[in-house]
Amino acid sequence: MVDVVIAIEELDLSLPPGELTAALVDIESVSGDEARISDAVEQALTGYRGLAVQRLGNVVIARTELGLAQRIVLAGHLDTVPIANNLPSRVADGRLIGCGTSDMKSGVALQLRAAHLIGSGQLVPRVDVTWLFYDCEEIEAARNGLNLLAAEQPGLLTADLAVLLEPTNGAVEGGCQGTMRAVVSTTGQRAHSARSWLGINAIHAASPVLQRLAQYQAREVEVEGLRFREGLNAVAISGGVAGNVVPDRCEVTVNFRFAPDRSMEQAEEHLHSVFDGFDLAVVDAAPAAPPGLDQPLVREFIAAIGKPAQAKLGWTDVARFAALGIPALNFGPGDPDLAHIVDESVDLATIDSSEQALLAFLAA
Repeated sequence: MVDVVIAIEELDLSLPPGELTAALVDIESVSGDEARISDAVEQALTGYRGLAVQRLGNVVIARTELGLAQRIVLAGHLDTVPIANNLPSRVADGRLIGCGTSDMKSGVALQLRAAHLIGSGQLVPRVDVTWLFYDCEEIEAARNGLNLLAAEQPGLLTADLAVLLEPTNGAVEGGCQGTMRAVVSTTGQRAHSARSWLGINAIHAASPVLQRLAQYQAREVEVEGLRFREGLNAVAISGGVAGNVVPDRCEVTVNFRFAPDRSMEQAEEHLHSVFDGFDLAVVDAAPAAPPGLDQPLVREFIAAIGKPAQAKLGWTDVARFAALGIPALNFGPGDPDLAHIVDESVDLATIDSSEQALLAFLAA
């Protein structure tokens, strides 16, 4: 039997951030298949004497231990949504195009660039820094690498501020929406479709569920001066037994994105209210996070970026830090409107300007 040795991609962290982003994008890392990119990140960071590097599954952690008064976490996920004929990456009209360019390998490139500059002594930081590179952010919360790290070694998340390098177009986005998926079920009675009057069609019974969704008015609410808009949508529907059978069960999966002024309990209560009279079961949920704009380091970060803060319309792992009492914000060069689309891309100039703003904040 011959052992197969898989070469680890070499990442040159001294490359300009746009070129480093392209190198990261070209390492395919769909959720659940992050071993190759985790190997590459771990190997690239291990060469710096000033960084303590460790690995937990496909989560890579690096830390400075300079004894400074404050610590900041720079966190980013390594996974992407499935490839859509958008690899390898390519450059056109000042943009890098490819899967994961905006969400969020351009942000990961900024993390690695900061590690390179601090680890090599080219940048003297005013704070100690922890870098977290984690897996499975784009899928169910139970597999999220940051979630597992928080459960097994929560001390590694401890910080005075956490910055998630999520796509924000180079601005600060405060807090995040919560997300909840639930299955609304209808039941019926099977029958031969040639004698349908003998049965009860569960798919037909789901019509009122879809009507309620179509008529739903999304709430807008202001939290700490930032405007959040909620949303409730059907994201999947399943039912049917065979081409000649009246189905006895139908399931409509809905996704509720809720503002930070709701707890998960309140979000579930709202879903039960919307779908009163139907069987509803929550299958996945993650809490919202308040913006925390009154926190000193958050104010300093916003001042360093030089742009007004906005609401994060989406869920990010700032919620995990908020649950631990750690102020957290979203900041990265990607465009959230382009995340997950076939033509996903990132503006190369925004990568450069975002790196300059981040390094200015970190510098002593």
